[in-house]
Amino acid sequence: MGGLREVAASFVVPGPAGVAVRDRLKGLTAGDEEVLRLVGDLLGSLASRDLKTRCAAGLDHTSDAWAERKRALTGDSSSRWAGSITKATHDQWALARRAQLAHVQGLEAGVRTIAHRLSLPLCEKGGKRAPGGYRSRREWFAKSRRLNVLEDRLQAVRADWRSGVVSVVRGGKRLLNTRHHLDAAGLTEPEWRERWQAERRFLQADGESGKRFGNETIRVSPDGEVSIKLPTPLARLANAPHGRYALDARVAFAHRGEQWRDRVSANRAVAYRIHEDTVRGRWYLTASWTIPPAATVPLATARVNGMIGVDTNADHLAAWRLDTHGNPLGAPRTFAYNLNGTTHHRDAQIRHALIRLLHWAKQHHLAIAVEDLDFTAEKTREKHGRRKRFRKLISGMPTARLRARLVSMAAELGIPVVAVDPAYTSRWGAQHWQKPLTSTTRKPTRHDAASIAIGRRALGHPIRRRTTPPRAHQSDVHGHRTVQARPDTPGREETRPRIPGPRTRSVRTGSGAKAGDQRAQHRSGHTAEHESWQQDSLPLSL
Repeated sequence: MGGLREVAASFVVPGPAGVAVRDRLKGLTAGDEEVLRLVGDLLGSLASRDLKTRCAAGLDHTSDAWAERKRALTGDSSSRWAGSITKATHDQWALARRAQLAHVQGLEAGVRTIAHRLSLPLCEKGGKRAPGGYRSRREWFAKSRRLNVLEDRLQAVRADWRSGVVSVVRGGKRLLNTRHHLDAAGLTEPEWRERWQAERRFLQADGESGKRFGNETIRVSPDGEVSIKLPTPLARLANAPHGRYALDARVAFAHRGEQWRDRVSANRAVAYRIHEDTVRGRWYLTASWTIPPAATVPLATARVNGMIGVDTNADHLAAWRLDTHGNPLGAPRTFAYNLNGTTHHRDAQIRHALIRLLHWAKQHHLAIAVEDLDFTAEKTREKHGRRKRFRKLISGMPTARLRARLVSMAAELGIPVVAVDPAYTSRWGAQHWQKPLTSTTRKPTRHDAASIAIGRRALGHPIRRRTTPPRAHQSDVHGHRTVQARPDTPGREETRPRIPGPRTRSVRTGSGAKAGDQRAQHRSGHTAEHESWQQDSLPLSL
């Protein structure tokens, strides 16, 4: 026990702080699409120029420099478009800085691991907390060369971090690299160029409370009419008063449509983004707004009716229902998903699995317990070495996406989500729960057992079961007593009385402890074998 790390306390996950809904812009004319492309290309070029200026400023950027950037863009667009561009640029630069810091920390972890393993003798056996030495002289030499490469790379990234230099690609680094592998991506050069231009367009604007329909730049009326404020160089294309262009398309958000309509009718801020899906040949409008954080229920309240423990895996969710004492009820449930294919397909698979899980929890009025997983520093090849299958496994687990989806969808249904420390859940679950729950009709997996461990930790119960007492000390003599009484149960430490009748396996009628005592048998109120004894439904372990 001295080598085990301290387990963090469980907590109720707070709900989402914002909402985003999307609808297709149906009925756009060729003229509408041309105007959207012209506006997006113009603002995209201004956003690229502003991002270059922001990256050149580095850590020396101030609020005065921000105001100067906005004034430089106002003449080529408008004051509101300039504000949206500079705000998006600032967020993109800050995101790049956070990613750069994570890269530095990952390189530092790799350097420490390799240096430690190089310092050990060859074939030195490692432990659970630290890896051992390398297997051969050849591998040792290859890793020494990799250590030099990582140290040089770390030194360069640290220098960029200190000076505030970041690497940002408008349109995405992955799509940029696809340009060099068009055959593998199944794209032609014109198709890639069309997709690249669509990703670099800028057609988004933050909302402002008090303005008409909550947004002056991209305005959407309650009946679904969409109009945009044209930049100054494109004011000639206006077909509505005050330099605006009204689209022929109408939007009607099927999801949260009433909430959105209430906000725009009250002139509350709503941010919009228009983008083109070149693969499907469609245009979409995304509306987003902030919501006040929902009050999270206390942990004790979430534990009232029990819990559903959920173990997250690369291709399925393993869940088991537990009562308030931590006893598993019924059979385990599996919610499978397939993460192969496109991004939209993977996202749909995760949503479908979560919907089935949440409906099950809603049916029984239970909270959901999940592990607080974070594999950002756990999937490097320096940490796991030759375990390529394991690295691929944890890299494929959609922990961040699943966690965000689960929290937002559970908040809509009013289902609390409890996060627990993932330490030892799989190991202790398989050790203490998989074998006892295995029968001829039920074969629980290691993941099913882990879901029990997760649920018990969320309920505040220990994961490990009671150690089996010696056979001579077992109360049933020929069997293991699996039911334990609660601490407040009267007589819980006393000897269990024998109950006569055919339901017992060791005492038959007329063969009790005082069967030969006729006086005891015929004496009214005598506490012999005629008095029944019943034990309540109690937890399997405490």
